[in-house]
Amino acid sequence: MSAVLSMPAAPPQHWRLPLAVLGGVLLLLLWQYRETFLAMVGIWERSGTFAHAFLVPPISLWLVWRQRERLARLNPKPLPWMLLPALLCGLAWLVGDLAGVNALTQLAVTALLVLAVPALLGWQVARVLAFPLGFLFFMVPIGEFVMPLMMEWTADVTVATVRAIGIPVYREGLQFVIPTGSWSVVEACSGVRYLIASFMVGTLFAYLNYNSTRRRLAFVGFSLLMPIVANWGRAVMIVLLGHYSGNKLAVGVDHLIYGWVFFGIVIGIMFLVGSGWAEPELALPPVSAAEQAAWQLRRAPLQWWVAASLVLVLSAPPLLANRLQMADTPTPLLRLPALPGTADVPGAEPLHKPTYENPRAEASRVYGQGAAAITVHVAYYRQQTFGRKLVNSQNVLVTSDDKLWRQTSRSSTAVTVAGEPLVLRTAELRSGSVGGLSAEQTLQVRQLYWVNGRLTTSNHLAALLGVAGQLTGRGDDAAGLTFYISGSGPEAQAQLDLFIAQQLGPLSTWLNSVRMQR
Repeated sequence: MSAVLSMPAAPPQHWRLPLAVLGGVLLLLLWQYRETFLAMVGIWERSGTFAHAFLVPPISLWLVWRQRERLARLNPKPLPWMLLPALLCGLAWLVGDLAGVNALTQLAVTALLVLAVPALLGWQVARVLAFPLGFLFFMVPIGEFVMPLMMEWTADVTVATVRAIGIPVYREGLQFVIPTGSWSVVEACSGVRYLIASFMVGTLFAYLNYNSTRRRLAFVGFSLLMPIVANWGRAVMIVLLGHYSGNKLAVGVDHLIYGWVFFGIVIGIMFLVGSGWAEPELALPPVSAAEQAAWQLRRAPLQWWVAASLVLVLSAPPLLANRLQMADTPTPLLRLPALPGTADVPGAEPLHKPTYENPRAEASRVYGQGAAAITVHVAYYRQQTFGRKLVNSQNVLVTSDDKLWRQTSRSSTAVTVAGEPLVLRTAELRSGSVGGLSAEQTLQVRQLYWVNGRLTTSNHLAALLGVAGQLTGRGDDAAGLTFYISGSGPEAQAQLDLFIAQQLGPLSTWLNSVRMQR
């Protein structure tokens, strides 16, 4: 660590021009990508998982200020080759903007903020500021992709522990029943918010208290492991408190309060353990004559040349994104067609409807094929934006607060369509409450994406196909296809797969005709 020494209020003479140029470029970057930064702030405001991100910019500035003595001794000089990674980040932002992927655009603009420092001030300055600059990535609201896995882990550990104690448990998916009541592992129980907050705080603690890279990495790893294990303990504690108190404790608001109190205690223990290994700050050596001589070097022409080039690199992606914006097109008429070999089922209504966020159009139809009734649901997207896109974590089969249906399993299967194997996502849904066997109805489900005539179940490929369509002028029309059949077991699944194998071709042809409605 660097010692914190007093410095004059004004920056040294050899720093004034580089700081002015850097300040101007950063202001331009903030303005050019203001919508992306505002989107980040919007997520911080509405999501408790990322509320800590409001602290990241001021903490990063404070960390830079702590290094002011060491920085004053350096001679800032531009690095022209840093324009290449900046250009790649600009292209990544453009792809993310066209695909409507918040995480990619926000990571890209944060990387542009970071890269502006070595580009304009040089590698020595960037090395000194490596942690304060890297800390800025905690602004990016990312990490919720691990939520399903952590919810599964939490349910596994909680059920196993309760059973080990001797309490009988009946489990379906993320829901389980014990003699005193039913419990469900929802998003708030996953521990993701604890994990992300602990990772940020633990990383900062390691930087401020240790000098060796080994100790810092060890404590960061500890800060990742601790909240995961602690969240398992929190979940078990809440279930047991509810069970032994007759559901008078650890339910409702108490559920969340106990969780945060428990997490605060865990963080305190983590810091107490970590402080025992703290290392003293390192003192700076005296200023050498070579350092003083380097301060007199002038690189103003190179400084301005790199700054001008960086301005062009930063300005090009937003300008190109504006040019690629398509003119508004009408909402397509979406009415599922009659399919060969099928018949309408009089009076039949879809038993379930998946949740899609702001599609341009939606339609469902029940088809009779032999003795089976199969529901097809289509959610159609066109001119996708951040709030209206096919590949979206908010587009789910069943929400966690659904009172009618619950998802009990998910997997994948392959179906041969036109002689080629096609992977489909599979799921099983059940109605009624957990354990209410007499009230249950089971649905077998298959899902996939259609993007400009291509079929896939890959989120990444679907997003890239939409970007490619925009860049080539074909548009970004896409649809989510969901197929349902009532029943359980291999027979119902085989009937559904046979229907998809026979009818996916005609459905894809119909979607191509919808795409032409412009």
